[in-house]
Amino acid sequence: MTKSSTLTMGIDLGDVYSQLCVLDAEGEVIEESRIRTTEAAFRGRFAAMELGLAVLEAGTHSPWLSRLLKELGHECLVANPASLHRKGRKKNDRIDAEKLARWGRSDPAMLDAIEHPGAEVQADMALVHSRRSLVEARTKLINRARGLVKSYGGRLPRCDADYFVEKVRAWVPTELEPAVQPLLESIASLTRQVKALDQQIEALVETKYGWATVPLRQIKGVGPITALSFALTIRDPGRFHKSRQVGPYLGLTSRQDQSGESDREHSISKAGNVYLRKLLVQSAHYVLERGPDTDLKRWGLRKAEGGKKAKRRAVVAVARKLAVLLHRLWESGEEYRPLREEADLAFGLPASVQPTPPVKVRPL
Repeated sequence: MTKSSTLTMGIDLGDVYSQLCVLDAEGEVIEESRIRTTEAAFRGRFAAMELGLAVLEAGTHSPWLSRLLKELGHECLVANPASLHRKGRKKNDRIDAEKLARWGRSDPAMLDAIEHPGAEVQADMALVHSRRSLVEARTKLINRARGLVKSYGGRLPRCDADYFVEKVRAWVPTELEPAVQPLLESIASLTRQVKALDQQIEALVETKYGWATVPLRQIKGVGPITALSFALTIRDPGRFHKSRQVGPYLGLTSRQDQSGESDREHSISKAGNVYLRKLLVQSAHYVLERGPDTDLKRWGLRKAEGGKKAKRRAVVAVARKLAVLLHRLWESGEEYRPLREEADLAFGLPASVQPTPPVKVRPL
C-alpha cells in the first residue's frame, strides 16, 4: 500500500454477490456491504471511492476485477487461496472480506500475491482450456461406449481417440447400436472440434508466440500445447531468479512438514497451474517411454529402477527437471543439446545447452 493510500478494501468474491469490507487508516471497519458481481456494479462503486488498496482472493472473477480496479486507479492485491484456507477457523463471506482487508493492510506478503495475465493472454489461454474440456468430454464418452459393450460381453479394440469412431463401429453388437450410435456421433463431432482448435493453437504458436515457444519445442515431447501453456503461464522468465524455482511454483516438489527433529516426506504440493503440471507429466512419460536417447531420459530411467513406485516418482522428477530446462532455454535463448560430455555438467540441469550470447526475453 502506498503512503498516500488510507483505505484498505477486502473483497470476498461470489458468483452473484460479493462482500466488501473497508478499513480506514487506523484499521477500523468503516463499511461492510454487498456488491453485485458485475463490471457495471463494481465500476460504479469503486469509481466514486477514495483510492486505496483492494485485496481479493484468486478465483473465477478475480482476473477481470483486478484489471478493472487498476484501471480505476486503485492498487490491487490478489491473494493465493492456499494462504487463506486455514483449518479450524470460522468461514463466512463477511469474515473473509475483513480478513483480506486486515492482512492486506498489515502484511501483504502473507497472501502470496498472484499477478493475473492481461486480457489478451487470458483470451489466448482460453483456447487451450477449451480444447482440454472437449478432450475430457470425448474421453468420458469413449469410456462409456467401451463400458456398454463390455457389459454386454463384447470388447472394443484399442485405438487412438482421433480414430475411435472409424475403428470400433464394426465391433458394436447389433443390439447395442441404438444406444452406442449417439455416443459415436458425439465423439466424432468432438474430434472435429478438437482438431479445429489444434489448428488455431498451432497458428497462434507460430505467428504470435514463436519467439517464446521455439526454444521450448527443441525438446522432443514438448508440443505446441505444452509450449504455449508454459509460456502463457510463466509469462516472464525473469520473474524467477533461478530456473530451479519453477518446479516448486508448478507444484512439482514435495510438501514440507518440518517441526523440531521431525521432517516428514510428503507427496508433491500440487500448487500452481494444474493443467500445465499435467502437460509436463505427459511430456515426461513421452521422454521416458518413447523419446530419443537424451541425458534427461537416462537420468529418469535410473530413477525409475526399483518398481512401480520408483517409476511414478521418476515421472514426476523428470517433469520437474523438464520445467527447469524449459525455463533455462527460454530465458537464455541457448541451443538444446540432448547429450553432453561430463565437462558440460553445470547447474544440475537435466540436459545440455550450447552456450550462446545472452538473449533478452520480453515478457508476455
